[in-house]
Amino acid sequence: MFSISPLNKGLLFFILFQFGTTTFAASKEEIDIKVDAALGKFLEDVDGAERFLSRAKGVLVFPEVIKAGFGIGGEYGEGALRIGGNSVDYYNTASASIGFQLGAQMKTIILVFLAGDALEDFRNSSNWEAGVDGSVAVVEFGAGKDLTTTSFDQPIVGFVINNKGLMYNLTLEGTKITKLNK
Repeated sequence: MFSISPLNKGLLFFILFQFGTTTFAASKEEIDIKVDAALGKFLEDVDGAERFLSRAKGVLVFPEVIKAGFGIGGEYGEGALRIGGNSVDYYNTASASIGFQLGAQMKTIILVFLAGDALEDFRNSSNWEAGVDGSVAVVEFGAGKDLTTTSFDQPIVGFVINNKGLMYNLTLEGTKITKLNK
């Protein structure tokens, strides 16, 4: 059985409380500017991205997800759901982790809804969790590949990008996504 020390419980509570407050909340305009930049970089860096995204029923973009940890960690980011190129809703993503970790990183998460029913289920949920409420195929993508030559059998496809490009061997399972009132 795994247990958390009182000090780590306090630190975890502090991290989640800080990430969950509206003190750091961006405005809709700030989020939209960052989403535009993230999608622009994705389109520029990934061959076939424009054609792939044209098939999407919706695209959820978290342009700046910050992960930090010292023994225990957490991550938080805000983003927008785009349908037909327009932001229709705003969301945050948050998760906590326990284990050896030290430091901080920032990444971009892009979830592409390829099936209308998956998008509808997501929009109708109040607190959606990857792997529980919907299966997400995280793309492991190498240089020289083209998205138009890749077939996806999952209704939701996820991309995790850092400043060096698409990240490998990652999972989004356990990531919670909550709609923001903006």
